[in-house]
Amino acid sequence: MEAVHSPDAIARIEALGKRLDRPIVLVGLMGAGKSTVGRRLAALLGRSFVDSDDAIEEAARLSIAEIFSEFGEDYFRDGERRVIARLIEEKHGVIATGGGAFVNAETRALILDQAVAVWIDCDIATLVERTGRREHRPLLRDGDPEAILSRLMQERTPHYAQAHVRVEGQKGPHNRAAWAIIEGIEQWLT
Repeated sequence: MEAVHSPDAIARIEALGKRLDRPIVLVGLMGAGKSTVGRRLAALLGRSFVDSDDAIEEAARLSIAEIFSEFGEDYFRDGERRVIARLIEEKHGVIATGGGAFVNAETRALILDQAVAVWIDCDIATLVERTGRREHRPLLRDGDPEAILSRLMQERTPHYAQAHVRVEGQKGPHNRAAWAIIEGIEQWLT
């Protein structure tokens, strides 16, 4: 990892910015760090950041939990797909998605075609620890979070594995994960 303001780091970021003609869309399980790392990545690249869950809540004027409760997961996924399509079309620099977004075949195809999909892969223990800090995760409300996350990982890994770039989610500075994404995208572009 380079110092953010070193001449080499600045040159790498500028070169990547010139080559990157599409948004970066972060995918992975809840708790992988998509929003936190996404904000840091966007700041490094000098691009905008948006969290698709926030955009969905703003458009629906309901929380994700309320949408799930009132209308069900299928309704939510359809709205999620439409919002992500709009965010990509608006050319946001970095987009963090909800954990299930990339599982939807239409959403996945859209992201793979019009963006750079980056899978932040994270171990279960870290996911459990991170998701335990918040109560707003509808899929974790009724059961053992470790069992649910393990099941989701097993079900979703084949979908996430289709992303253009895969990085290990890690504890520690968000800068490290952001640089791992930059390096992964550099390799993907070669």
